Amino acid sequence: MTDLKIRASQNVGLLTAIAIFAVFYIFYNLNHPRGFSTAVLIQNSNEVYALAMVAMAQTLPVLLGGLDLSVGAVMTLVNTLASHVLNGTPFEMFLGFLACVAAGAACGFVNGCVVVYGRLQPIIATLATGAVYIGFALFLRPSPGGDVDGDLSWAMTNDLFEIAATYGFAENGEAAWFKTIAWIPTPLVLLILTAVLIWMPFRRSVTGRTVYAIGSGEGAAYMSGLNIDRAKIAAFTLGGLFAGLGGLYLALQTSSGNADIPQAGAYTLNSIAAVVVGGTSLLGGVGTAVGSIIGALVLRTISFNFRIFEIDPLLQPLIEGFVLLAAVSLGALRVLKVKNTLELFR
Repeated sequence: MTDLKIRASQNVGLLTAIAIFAVFYIFYNLNHPRGFSTAVLIQNSNEVYALAMVAMAQTLPVLLGGLDLSVGAVMTLVNTLASHVLNGTPFEMFLGFLACVAAGAACGFVNGCVVVYGRLQPIIATLATGAVYIGFALFLRPSPGGDVDGDLSWAMTNDLFEIAATYGFAENGEAAWFKTIAWIPTPLVLLILTAVLIWMPFRRSVTGRTVYAIGSGEGAAYMSGLNIDRAKIAAFTLGGLFAGLGGLYLALQTSSGNADIPQAGAYTLNSIAAVVVGGTSLLGGVGTAVGSIIGALVLRTISFNFRIFEIDPLLQPLIEGFVLLAAVSLGALRVLKVKNTLELFR
């Protein structure tokens, strides 16, 4: 029981975000004409995935004690690239997928190298690199368009049964065990797999623990013999990969690419908001990408409720701002409580 209380106190930000999401989403479904249906869940999952990815991308530099202002630009660059390469034969589309993932990771790697070897603050370095990535995106796609494979797009933005039906596995899909999960939205499955297969192994690795150590105290981490430079570059590279996955999915969702600069900026700002709402400290060293996913869910659920109740678009930023302010205030109170506790032992 004591161990449970300790864990709860350590993850109060995440638990608060989960509670807020649950309240808002249940309220949304209760008021939706088709609430608690598979169709609504699929639509919501499609709208969440890209933001969840850029929120995960933003989590890593925040854990280091910085901010990445290029995550929206990386997402946009990969989105425009995907609109060129996600077509043709299955093998060609597979190569296109690898090219998009590699492009996102490469952008993150460049960010890490600029921060580490250029001795620049992440917020300044990524502001500059983000402008470069947007320039590449505009070069690839001067105007919205593209040719994303329709079957692939349809399968990846619906439920698991659509994948089976689209690619000839419908016969296998008749199995009883498959019917119990066939209704689950594909983007929700992809989101869980990304967290389980990429984020969790990284967090438990030596490099992942070093990232947390740097955010808690870079000087102490250095004196402990940890490889600071490698951890920073790895964190930014993984962040670029997450942002690239968001751009890749956005191309599948819209069947096109769009080098929309305001959209890139909006995703960047919302990624920071999702990280804060999810309980990650902007001071570094505390938080998790899973919390950022929950933060993204909270932000999107708020916008879902805006649609149901037809809230004036002019009032929407005001309401979102109050939610973000409340989340930041709760985080500040937690930090202040810890600080006051430590002062007792001086």
